[in-house]
Amino acid sequence: MKSITIKGSERESVGKKATKALRNAGKVPCVIYGGDKPLHFSADEKSFKNLVYTPNAYTAVIDLGAGGKFDAVLQDIQFHPVTDAIVHVDFYQLFEDKPVTMKIPVQLVGNSPGVRSGGRLDFRIRRLTIKALPGKLPDFFNVDISKLKIGGNISVGSLLSDDFTIMHPASNIIVQVKASRTSGKGGADDDDEEGADETPAAEATEAAAE
Repeated sequence: MKSITIKGSERESVGKKATKALRNAGKVPCVIYGGDKPLHFSADEKSFKNLVYTPNAYTAVIDLGAGGKFDAVLQDIQFHPVTDAIVHVDFYQLFEDKPVTMKIPVQLVGNSPGVRSGGRLDFRIRRLTIKALPGKLPDFFNVDISKLKIGGNISVGSLLSDDFTIMHPASNIIVQVKASRTSGKGGADDDDEEGADETPAAEATEAAAE
């Protein structure tokens, strides 16, 4: 998986006064968990742009200069309720021999013949939560819909691999083509709500190593 480097500085003080001063200076207070003890640091808010405001999934390299470099994943992020500015970020340190849980984006590939025939594409799961060793994390899942006809679907089971564990039931549908009212291929659409991106089994934090 691709990484984004975030350059920061270790924090000597973690009190409210020091934290407020950091935010006033355009910096974000952060913590790295998962090591021997939590590591507090700060970084410019703009450093998180490519990590946070993207549909892609990335790991992070936290570069603290003389304080060392740490491979990590984004675990939690807090935004200001009014300005939406980033006010705090938690990371979880990665270790080569410890699995980590992450949400990986799903990308559809090809053109569905069912859609060309007038069907409606129902893209139900846009991110799959998986557990894997850091070196086995994929950047994304490609789901080929080039043979998907009206009434057809592609489920989680089609993406199973020995490299990772998908934290969704294998029967969960990722994408399907439903008959539309105008397709003439099966009558009216049903009124079911579009499936949620996540299943209960996958409602995990952005990254939590076990």
